[in-house]
Amino acid sequence: MSGNVRSRLLDELAVVSRRYVAAYALFNQALADRLGLHPTDLQCLNLLTLERDPVTTGRIAGLTGLTTGSATRLVDRLERAGYVVRERDAADRRRVLVVTVPERIAELGRMWERLGGDWMPLFEDLTDTELAVIVRHMRRTVEFGAEQVTRLREGRV
Repeated sequence: MSGNVRSRLLDELAVVSRRYVAAYALFNQALADRLGLHPTDLQCLNLLTLERDPVTTGRIAGLTGLTTGSATRLVDRLERAGYVVRERDAADRRRVLVVTVPERIAELGRMWERLGGDWMPLFEDLTDTELAVIVRHMRRTVEFGAEQVTRLREGRV
């Protein structure tokens, strides 16, 4: 690929990636509004459903990058909305775990299915190799994004 073509593609990638991030942020806001949640609360729920087991508020702070105080307030909001409950850890009664409420998570899943059902046809015309490139890119983007969040929070910009 010539340098000129690559340069044009990188320029286009810079623009389309900004539009992609904005579109996802706006989608996240609309879905959160529909559910009566804050966008951060919605993404915390998303992260909680990816965890194997219930977690502490400290773990939620680590997952989201929030302070422990902000994470506690987030859990308070999710608890009021009925998406999580706090339970004592059976192995260590001093620890309090945040546990998702299966029925509420199922409701969220059904909403996502209705919205996500329109998403999958976007990938039907792609080859397995093309899908693999997208998956690899998304993994790298997640890692890179986490590094940038750390830089921003540490004031290294």
